[in-house]
Amino acid sequence: MTLLAMFVGLVFLVLIDVPIAVGLGVVAILALILTSGLAALPNAAIVLFSGSTLFPLIAIPLFVLAGAIMNASGISQRLIGLASSVVGFVRGGLAMVSISASLFFAEISGSAVADVAALGSILIPAMKERGYPTPFAAAVTSSAATLAVIIPPSIPMILYAVMSNSSVVELFVAGIVPGVLGGLMMMGVVYVMAIRNGFPVESAFRLRRVGAALKEAGWALLLPVIILGGIFGGWVTATEGAGLAVIAALVIGGLIYRELSLRSLRKAMIEAGVQTAVVMLLVATSALLGDYLTEAQVPQRVAQGIMDLTDNRLAILALLNVFFLVIGLFLHSAAAIILVVPVVMPLVQAAGIDPVHFGLIVTLNLGIGQQTPPVASVLVTACSIAKADIWEVSKVNVYFVAVLLAVLLLVTYVPSIPMWPVNFFYR
Repeated sequence: MTLLAMFVGLVFLVLIDVPIAVGLGVVAILALILTSGLAALPNAAIVLFSGSTLFPLIAIPLFVLAGAIMNASGISQRLIGLASSVVGFVRGGLAMVSISASLFFAEISGSAVADVAALGSILIPAMKERGYPTPFAAAVTSSAATLAVIIPPSIPMILYAVMSNSSVVELFVAGIVPGVLGGLMMMGVVYVMAIRNGFPVESAFRLRRVGAALKEAGWALLLPVIILGGIFGGWVTATEGAGLAVIAALVIGGLIYRELSLRSLRKAMIEAGVQTAVVMLLVATSALLGDYLTEAQVPQRVAQGIMDLTDNRLAILALLNVFFLVIGLFLHSAAAIILVVPVVMPLVQAAGIDPVHFGLIVTLNLGIGQQTPPVASVLVTACSIAKADIWEVSKVNVYFVAVLLAVLLLVTYVPSIPMWPVNFFYR
């Protein structure tokens, strides 16, 4: 009964436009007071603090800051220029540039919202100017940013690793093949739509242009090499890799490209600080609610309930997919991971599901939630940049969401696709 009252209370607070992080905190504190009395409040402060100061979480503000510096120092524009020189000759090439640039950018920022904010502000107006319909421009940029969140490094994967006590590096490696595969599938959808709608070709393919763009973006391309090479090579942890990303972005943007002024650096730091504050407040209040749920033994009861329903691993995965898709409609991915993953991990372990495999499934499910209203954080950001109606964009976005769902099904039921690099290098 208490759990039902908590859920109803949280939904009510969200509907009256209370921020989700605040709503989670209010519900958790009220539940603690009702079950343990006012004596539980001092411990609540400790849980709020300790839940948001875990060492792996330091990677989040650092990756967000690295992405903001990239956007402020011309690195993003150079990556877009390189992608345009490679795929711009194909019909609908500018939309394909959006997809490929997102895959590049994701290797530094780790955030879908940061991705769409940085690249969308450049590519969506460019696509509109070239005659692409506004809903299409917003949809392809939005979905490409969400797909890129499974490309390492990934902030949702870092959060999942903390909540499930899994390997961040193995999660990163597991996301590479599905991310690239999904990007190619999205480009295929773009090409079909471009042929049907007569979208323009940007320019003829010229090897000299590719060479010039590659030379211009050469230093920018070192960023993912430095970050991912250090992490995968075992020289640095994911958190240390995030620190390297910031230093490399500062050196490349400020000293080599000389486009990072003190004013733009200040703006990037403020932007990164605001984004980080939103995520970390979610982390803290979700940790408080998670502490209450653990004491009430909710995870064990949920796991036992599903196991009583079925013990078939594939059926359990199907139920969990539906569960996370529904959760993703209403919760930000960070909140959903921190709130729900501890609840379902006993079930995952009891069913013999690899936690790394499951982490990729969770990330994809919640990524789809970034594209589906009412929350749809990435889609809303893209629509804001494009000045487009969210429902008009959603009508086009359904084709790209279908690609995300196809990747989710492949990852879920053909685990050898994402897991073979993990098994080859780490097991």
